[in-house]
Amino acid sequence: VQLQASGGGLVQPGGSLRLSCAASGSIFRIDAMRWFRQAPGSQRDMIALISSGGNTDYADSVKGRFTISRDNAKNTVYLEMNNLKPEDTAVYYCHAEVVPTWTRANSYDYWGQGTLVTVSS
Repeated sequence: VQLQASGGGLVQPGGSLRLSCAASGSIFRIDAMRWFRQAPGSQRDMIALISSGGNTDYADSVKGRFTISRDNAKNTVYLEMNNLKPEDTAVYYCHAEVVPTWTRANSYDYWGQGTLVTVSS
């Protein structure tokens, strides 16, 4: 199973970006999917979560500005980021709880490779 994240880049304050993360491989089912971010010198923090049923939760720092969504048919999770601020600059990682086809019972944690978002004028 692999997670491939994309969509990062340089954006001006107040701008928008959309991140994508596609899961591929021997997938039986994907449970919760999350986005984390890690700024230089800081720990990796969870910023958004979406359950298999579509329930969402956000860190206070991004609530009202970021929206997480998923397309179960494509095994893909998205993060729509609006009104970006310089403090949003970080490497963004996707995470998924995946039940592989070879178990069909136990879920395992998988991470994307990270995509850099830089918010600067």
